[in-house]
Amino acid sequence: MREVFNKEGIFIKYKEKTTELENGDKLIHREESPTELWWLLKETIKGKKVRVVAYEIEE
Repeated sequence: MREVFNKEGIFIKYKEKTTELENGDKLIHREESPTELWWLLKETIKGKKVRVVAYEIEE
């Protein structure tokens, strides 16, 4: 096994917005958008058999 990708950053940007409807109900809008890190990883591992391990970096 050899390392083919090693970078840090935000993988997917996530937004959540709550909207209150006229009848009082709440509607949650969720939006996910891939970042440059996602596209780099996708292109690096395309067509390869890999093991993906992710670590959360404490901020």
